[in-house]
Amino acid sequence: MALAFPRTDWEDAVWVVLAPLLVTTVRGPARAALGWGWFFGTVFFLMLLRWLDFTFRTYSTIPWPLTWGPTLALAAYCGLYVGVFAAAVSWLARRSLVWALCASPFLWVGGEWVRGHLFGGFPWGILGYSQYLRLPVIQIAELGGVYGVSLVIVAVNAALAGCLVLSWRSALGGVALAGAVLGGTVGFGIWRLGAPLSSDEAKVAIMQPSIEQPLKFEPSYAAKTVEIYLSLTQRAGAEHPDLIVWPETAVPTVLRRDEDLLRVLAAMSRAVRAPLLVGSIDADGATPPKLYNSAFLLTERGIVGRYDKIQLVPFGEFVPLSGLIGFVRGWAEFIAELEPGSRASVFPGPPAPFAVVICYEGIFPELVREFVRGGARLIVNMTNDAWFGRTSGPWQHLAMYPFRAVEHRVSVVRAANTGVSAFIAPTGQIVRHVSLYERTTLTERVPLRAGETVYSRFGDWLAYLALGVSGASLAARARQRAA
Repeated sequence: MALAFPRTDWEDAVWVVLAPLLVTTVRGPARAALGWGWFFGTVFFLMLLRWLDFTFRTYSTIPWPLTWGPTLALAAYCGLYVGVFAAAVSWLARRSLVWALCASPFLWVGGEWVRGHLFGGFPWGILGYSQYLRLPVIQIAELGGVYGVSLVIVAVNAALAGCLVLSWRSALGGVALAGAVLGGTVGFGIWRLGAPLSSDEAKVAIMQPSIEQPLKFEPSYAAKTVEIYLSLTQRAGAEHPDLIVWPETAVPTVLRRDEDLLRVLAAMSRAVRAPLLVGSIDADGATPPKLYNSAFLLTERGIVGRYDKIQLVPFGEFVPLSGLIGFVRGWAEFIAELEPGSRASVFPGPPAPFAVVICYEGIFPELVREFVRGGARLIVNMTNDAWFGRTSGPWQHLAMYPFRAVEHRVSVVRAANTGVSAFIAPTGQIVRHVSLYERTTLTERVPLRAGETVYSRFGDWLAYLALGVSGASLAARARQRAA
């Protein structure tokens, strides 16, 4: 299942790989199913998140092979959701195999939604993301988000499992039902891919400076960093874009306190005749100052807009329960102490109302929806994935953004420090991208969002339905057992 995700992208695997787990689950007791499911999920997430070992080996004081400890702990936590899913299916199967298999897609999606919200949320590795290259399959995200794709995948696996554990009549019915769901999904996708895109466009330039992480905030390299960005900005400006986007925390100083750099950027904006969207750490006037991960919009008049990152990375930008475990900051240089922003700000433009999601924020569907509901016609993602080197981590991160595009039929523009920078169409197609550690600029005309999708209007309604069906199924089973 891990191989279905970037960079191997064996996406066909997910359509069958859960069937053996489901067969094992429905044939055994709930306690054994919990163990097998937990083992399955832990191995999956350990393989999927293996890129984290690079980060801990490179930027922490933890010696190898103990660097695998944090990754294993996170994998075991995420794998527990698969264990609970398997135990729930097993428990329902004691009453009815058909009932258990029919409920399994809803149980899976409900678990994915809870994992994406509990304890701040970690929605990495949602099953639907494996299909980011299958455009006809992912178009249903405009109806129910990425969870809709996950539900279809698990439904197909449940039908395959049914062929091994049900009577031929019941198995045939399950295959027919799953086939109809899959056929409807693909048919809808082909139809939507044929629809015309908005004629309203903006010309946007992005840059990928490829500055190694140890150099980003090195004082002796700061002048060189600024020189690289200004050179790339001039190159991008030659394309006459409506907006030029820098990556996350691009500025090696605190921008609002660097008056000389502010004057240089205002002059640069005037020279290229385009506003600059710049990532920087910001500091307020408190003592000691509170720090924010921010995006600033600059024109020849200076700063005209600002957004502070709302969804911070646990153990990256803050430490949960810091009063108890704050000592972990001493283990790794990548653990910061930032403050979350308080408002989902939408920049009025130019070129049109747009929103910025910084790094990790873009993997939270509801947060992006909040920006779209606020009027954003374009989504900009600025990120710094240099922490993950040349591993599969940056590619897995990129794979989530086609779903944000489809969910709202909005273009996504992605500027990453070391990659993967990209332009993503409202269909979810990755139109252009820059490979890791390539220093360059890209300019593209992107369609602006013109309408509202079902997901834009109703959000995670499918996930709520899955939670409702799961709860009702388990409650009904509990009542039958009590009777």
